[in-house]
Amino acid sequence: MEDPAVLVLKRAVELDSASRFQESLVCYQEGIDLLMRVLKATKDQKKKAHYRDKITSYMDRAEEIKKYIEKEKEDGKYHKQIKIEENSKGFSYEKLFQEYLNETVTEVWVEDPYIRQVHQGNEKSQQMTILEEIQQSLKDFGVTLDVSYSPSIHDREIRFNNGWMIKIGRGLDYFKKPQGRFCLGYCDFDLRPCHETTVDIFHTKHTKKT
Repeated sequence: MEDPAVLVLKRAVELDSASRFQESLVCYQEGIDLLMRVLKATKDQKKKAHYRDKITSYMDRAEEIKKYIEKEKEDGKYHKQIKIEENSKGFSYEKLFQEYLNETVTEVWVEDPYIRQVHQGNEKSQQMTILEEIQQSLKDFGVTLDVSYSPSIHDREIRFNNGWMIKIGRGLDYFKKPQGRFCLGYCDFDLRPCHETTVDIFHTKHTKKT
């Protein structure tokens, strides 16, 4: 178990050095947990002392990063950028948003000028029918979907009422069309190639509908 801990903590330090603090914090926390398990399974007292020192050091750094991120969020300065390369995979909606969706989120606002467009090229009336079908399906799970239209909307952004705001250059439609219904990636978006785009993530103290 020592080797996985070393690899994760090494990655944490690399991300830390690159100022990718949010990602490094996740790796520090995972690595510390793995190293704690190594400590518990170790009988050698010298090794135990060594692991304790390492754990303390990593915990101190993780706490510093955590405070820094919280300060950035409080000041409205937090900004993280993800570059999605052409044909890259592993960027499903779940992967992209799960870090920011927690139990405090009760409302989500999605603004996208092309959200009604789909690969099959349905007519507007059919697209509206699809949105109504989604609306009814969500209602069965206790989720309310409100849909409104604007002739002047240009921005593409997703906002959560816990303060997180995500802007995607291509909007939500950054996946390439699947080659067929039985190809990998048709259902699992982590396996679907992406168009090149940039994702910018911000945190604001007061994210609200305007």
